[in-house]
Amino acid sequence: MKQVFFLLFLSLQFACADAQSTSGGTNGYKASNEGWLVDLDKAYELSRKTGKPIMANFTGSDWCGWCKRLTASVFSKQEFKTWADKNVILLEVDFPRRFKVPGDIQAQNNSLQQAFQVTGFPTVWVFYMDKDKTGNFSVNALGKTGYTPSVEEFTSNVDQMIAQGKKKTK
Repeated sequence: MKQVFFLLFLSLQFACADAQSTSGGTNGYKASNEGWLVDLDKAYELSRKTGKPIMANFTGSDWCGWCKRLTASVFSKQEFKTWADKNVILLEVDFPRRFKVPGDIQAQNNSLQQAFQVTGFPTVWVFYMDKDKTGNFSVNALGKTGYTPSVEEFTSNVDQMIAQGKKKTK
């Protein structure tokens, strides 16, 4: 299931570059969950370096009840953190209502939401990214999931996505 989003990610790149030049970067903004990244470029670099896919959690961290439940039942558990360290690069794509995210991250998150056609929260996408010589991103989407009540079920679903993605690339 290879999906390529050149045009949307091209606009993402320009939006992020514009916002970073005006806002001075992420200004110390951090994910609501420890160990998660908020910057797609950093997640991309780590993914390339390690060979691990990016797992992006589209969330409304301060208002979405199901998002809070997913964090409590899965993301906050040590078992999940250990699994994630070995298997994925974690990226939080947050749409809070009670606080503002920096302009560059907001632009990035809006573009990612559009590119992945996310209409509800939580939505978790697992994917690999690549950049061509002109700096355009392409995405190999492995799959998506939503709220899952346990670490075992959640990680099993993502493991299946990753395994199927590896089979398709062989």
